[in-house]
Amino acid sequence: MSMDAYPIEVAFPDIAAHAEGNTGIAYVHTFDSGAPGPHVMVNALTHGNEVCGAIVVDALLRAQLRPRRGRLTLAFANVDAYARFDPAQPDKARFVDQDFNRVWTAATLDDTSRRSSELDRARAMRPVIDSVDLLLDLHSMHEKSAPLIVAGPLDKGIALSAQLGVPATVICDEGHPEGRRMRDYEGFGDPQSAKNALLIECGQHWEKRAVDVARDSTARFLLHAGVIDASDLPGGWLLPLPAQMTVVRVTEPVVASSMDFRFAGPYTGLETFDTAGTVIGWSNGEPVLTPYDDCMLVMPSLRQLRPGVTVVRLGRIEQRLDHTSRQQEFIQ
Repeated sequence: MSMDAYPIEVAFPDIAAHAEGNTGIAYVHTFDSGAPGPHVMVNALTHGNEVCGAIVVDALLRAQLRPRRGRLTLAFANVDAYARFDPAQPDKARFVDQDFNRVWTAATLDDTSRRSSELDRARAMRPVIDSVDLLLDLHSMHEKSAPLIVAGPLDKGIALSAQLGVPATVICDEGHPEGRRMRDYEGFGDPQSAKNALLIECGQHWEKRAVDVARDSTARFLLHAGVIDASDLPGGWLLPLPAQMTVVRVTEPVVASSMDFRFAGPYTGLETFDTAGTVIGWSNGEPVLTPYDDCMLVMPSLRQLRPGVTVVRLGRIEQRLDHTSRQQEFIQ
C-alpha cells in the first residue's frame, strides 16, 4: 500500500515544554504520591514516528495528572528521532542509528564500547525503568490494522492483558532476533518477577483512531494499577470493552528471501485462515502456505521489503476470553 493511502490525521505535539523533566533525565517525569502503591510508567516514542503515545503523554502532563497511590512516570523515549520527523519521509523518523526497542538487555546496556543515539538514550532512562513495576509502552503500526496487545511470551503478560480488557487481540511472542524489547527487559521478562509490561500497537501511525485506542488503553492501565481514580481521567478517554478477546501465539516469521514476494490478498493484519495449506502469498514464485489450522497473520507489511526482512508473522489462535469471565479464567 502506498504512503498516499495513509494521510496524517493528527497534529504532532510540541513536546519541548517537557524537555527538562523532573528526574534528572530529559523528557522523563516521575510523580510520587507518598502513599503505598506500584511504580507505573507510561512510555511514548519508543519509535520517533509513532505519535499516538506522544499525544497521550503530552496531554497527561499538561493536565497535571498526579497519582493518588504509588508513583507514576510519564516519558518520551526516542526524542531525537521524533525531532527528525518529516511528513515527506515519515518512516525515517523511526530511529536515528538503531531501533531503540532492540537494545534492552543488561549486557547490551553495560557494554559501553558500543555507542549510538538509541543506546545513549536507553542508558540514560535505565535507572528509572529499573524501578518500574508496571510498564505500558505505546506503539503504532506501519499498516492500517486493528489494534493489538503484544503481551510477550509469559502467562503473566496474558493475564495482565485479560485484566486490562483492550485491545481485543493479544499477541504472545518471543520478540525479535535482532534484540530485546523494553517490554521484555529484566523483570518484565522474568516469570518469577512480579514486574509486568505490555506493549500496545494502537493502529496505523498517523490515524486518529490510534489516538483513541492509546487514550483508552492508558486510562484502563492506570485504573487497573490503582494509581489513579476514574475521576482523575480526562473526559471521554474510556471506550466500550470488546465482547471477547483472542489470544494468539506467534510460531514463526515469514522472511523475504528476495524482492520477489507478494501477498495473495490486501492483508492488513489479523486475517485468520481456518485450514492448513492455504496460500497466503508467493516468494520467488513458490506459494507460501499456512502451516496449521486457525492461522492468523500478524502485522503483514511490504513497506520495507528487502531480502531478510520479516514480511509477516504467523500465529496460532490459543484461547478466547469472554467479557464476563476473562478476568478470572481463560476459556477455550
